[in-house]
Parts: sequence; C-alpha cells; structure tokens
Amino acid sequence: MHDEATGEEPFGDDGFDVELLEEELRQAAAILDPVPAQLRQLAVEAFALHDLDTRIAELTFDSVVDAIPVRGATDVPRMLTFRAGEVTVDVEVTAQGLMGQVLPPQQARIEVLSGPQTAVPVVADDMGRFTSDAPPGGPFALRLRTGGEVVVTEWLRA
Repeated sequence: MHDEATGEEPFGDDGFDVELLEEELRQAAAILDPVPAQLRQLAVEAFALHDLDTRIAELTFDSVVDAIPVRGATDVPRMLTFRAGEVTVDVEVTAQGLMGQVLPPQQARIEVLSGPQTAVPVVADDMGRFTSDAPPGGPFALRLRTGGEVVVTEWLRA
C-alpha cells in the first residue's frame, strides 16, 4: 500500500512493516533489557549539565602530574586547581573527603558529582572555603553555583 503523504511504501522489500518491527523490537528491549535506573539518572544529570550558561573550568594544576614527589611521603593529598575565566577553584582530595576554596572569595553552592550517586551539596562560606566529608569513590566533578553563574569542572578520577 502506497502512503500518499510521504510517497513511501510502509512495507520493506520482503512485505513487512519496518516501522512496526522497529517499534516491537524497542518494546521487547525495554522489557527484556531495560535501562538501569542508575544509568538513566546519569543520563538525566548529564543532560542537566548541558546548559548554555554553564562554563567549564579547566584543570590547570594536578599534583599527581605537576608536583615534584617527596621521597618517603605517604598518603599525600591530591591538590587540584581549576580555572574558568576569573573563577579559580583549589581543591585538596584526601581519603577523608574534599577541602577547597573558590577564588575570588565568595559564597557558592558546590555539588560533588560522582558517578551514579546523587550530587553531594556543600556550601562555601564568605571566604570561598568549603569541605565535604564524602570522598569521591571514582570519577568526580564539581558544579559551582556562584550568584547567577554555573561552573562545572572537568571530570577526574579520585
């Protein structure tokens, strides 16, 4: 049967409806192999990060790469510096959590994004200082909200 609106045949060369087959395959996949809730949440959060007003803070210093190792030092905190325009974020990552400062000093709401877990919110004080008692267990990023500005750091492994 010829579709007058599109000028296309709804059936393929073998005489079956390709669109119907595709829809049935989608429904079967949704039942037999559904998208895990954690993956769906990650996708939603990734989409939420897609904001034209969000600026990406680039990693400008990582003590794992840029610092000179000290012989005999153990359990040394990882020092990170991110920069987005005039905003700088210094972060110390330890097994106990994160400690950092937003510069220039200002109040900010900071979310520690870490894999499928929900974001852990912390608040920076008037001096821009913040701490989080939840160390990231894998890849993580920081999302800062300072006034009307949103800054997201690059993703790193803890």
